[in-house]
Amino acid sequence: MPRGPKGEKRPAAAIGNAIMIAKIATGEIEDITTEDGKNAAAVALGRMGGKARAAGMSAKKRKEIAKKAAEKRWGK
Repeated sequence: MPRGPKGEKRPAAAIGNAIMIAKIATGEIEDITTEDGKNAAAVALGRMGGKARAAGMSAKKRKEIAKKAAEKRWGK
């Protein structure tokens, strides 16, 4: 079993993936991926994240964040 940088055991991802594929093939669990191979739950969370954050902020706070981002991006 491969070890991590601090000597801890790493999870056997290949075995876990094989078990999940077998369960999907036998119908024990339902495949939750979209047609392009992405996790449907993650896609849904990604869509609502920014909107929910923006809805909870005032216009002044959004402007401060945008200004700080522009300074980091363009200012040297």
